[in-house]
Amino acid sequence: MRRLTEAFRRLRHPVARRASVVILAAAACAVAGTASTQIIRSTEKPIDPSMVYMQPIKGLSHSQLQKFQAGEKQFKNPWVVFPLLGGDWGLGPTFLATSCIGCHVQAGRGRTFDNPNVIAFQQLLRLSIPGEGSDGGPNPHPNYGDQLQVFGVNVGLKENLKPGEAELYIDWIAESVTLSDGEKVELRKPKIRIEKPNFGAIDESVMTSLRNTQVVFGMGYLEAVTEEDILALAKLQQSQGLNGRPNYVRDDINKRVALGRFGWKANQPNVRQQIVAAFHGDMGVTSSLYIEENCPPIQKECRAMPPGNRPELLDYAWDHLTFWQVALDAPAPRNQESENVKRGGKLFDQARCAQCHVPELRTGEYPLLPALSKRSFRPYTDLLLHDMGPGLADGRPDFKAGPRDWRTAPLWGIGVSEQVNGSTHLLHDGRARNVLEAILWHDGEAKASRDIFSGLSKTERDDLIAFVNSL
Repeated sequence: MRRLTEAFRRLRHPVARRASVVILAAAACAVAGTASTQIIRSTEKPIDPSMVYMQPIKGLSHSQLQKFQAGEKQFKNPWVVFPLLGGDWGLGPTFLATSCIGCHVQAGRGRTFDNPNVIAFQQLLRLSIPGEGSDGGPNPHPNYGDQLQVFGVNVGLKENLKPGEAELYIDWIAESVTLSDGEKVELRKPKIRIEKPNFGAIDESVMTSLRNTQVVFGMGYLEAVTEEDILALAKLQQSQGLNGRPNYVRDDINKRVALGRFGWKANQPNVRQQIVAAFHGDMGVTSSLYIEENCPPIQKECRAMPPGNRPELLDYAWDHLTFWQVALDAPAPRNQESENVKRGGKLFDQARCAQCHVPELRTGEYPLLPALSKRSFRPYTDLLLHDMGPGLADGRPDFKAGPRDWRTAPLWGIGVSEQVNGSTHLLHDGRARNVLEAILWHDGEAKASRDIFSGLSKTERDDLIAFVNSL
């Protein structure tokens, strides 16, 4: 609960606050994320296994650690509507979560539900219609915007519930593949189901893309890689018969086109913008960059509700959260001396996995956090787009990314995902329940690597998977 001084500070703000009680499902998600063991900062003491994604890089000064801790507090902080206490005012009017940690539980990835009757809330559904938006990216749906909001705030009485835009459910369709040694593996793919759309039909003419929650650690390292080095990787891959390409997207902070680095299709140029885009899209929280409420014109009740503050996410909180995120370290690799991990590493190279999941990158100068400057690190990504074939295609372009294109996902830390928050779900829509399934979905530019993997013996496949899980 915020201190009384903070409460009085906000009460003095001239803008009227929104009165509400939020949807219990999203609130429960946030509460689950905050009920965790206190982080142990000392390197001389063991770290709670669920907190390995929440650790700062080594060498931060005392003042930097204070800023890091302030950003972590903001990451965990719930958002509510006036007159509720226990969080910052500004949630909604429509939203997916009540806090960052509500979906990025312990800074980890989302977990999909097998039950088709549970509303999806650690996944989101991107929406667009044919054509190009004003910023050169996807063209938002006129009634629903660029993503579906499944929850709405409540203004006191039950009959005053402001509905979400629609309910989103995921039905899983199973299919089986047979490997060269006869082993059968059941795969699954999602079929989205939208019920109770409140602002018009969402039919087949609307382009949709289901997106799973991503991890948020290590982003400072990835931001600090120079554009020159990323473009050099693209050029190298072309000489190897691949077609890794950068995405170029709208940088709203600097009002220019910039190389994309973050998001499933590399559609965000930097950590700072990624943060406020998520606040605006996922929680309905405005910032000085995105100052208007996330309410399409047809949503009259949404537009009529008064905001919390203007902006709701204050700039100093945005600064702290940005620093926290860029200062989050990646987990150290594990079991590197195990014989099966060593064998798996050689097989990883032989299958040409390392051409896209590039083991080592190097940062340039990074004024935001100088401790990350001129450092080598091992994320296993190239930050480039690749055609991953029809099986993973969403049919939806995103700036320079085509309907079959996805950014190479970093592999570091995958092996500890389950201990962090129970999730082992991979790929852009969470369809893969483990590394094996994720590999078998690879196609397009990665088909040759997938076929080499499928042709290995079971022992060799297990070794390669053990290597990936050791990263």
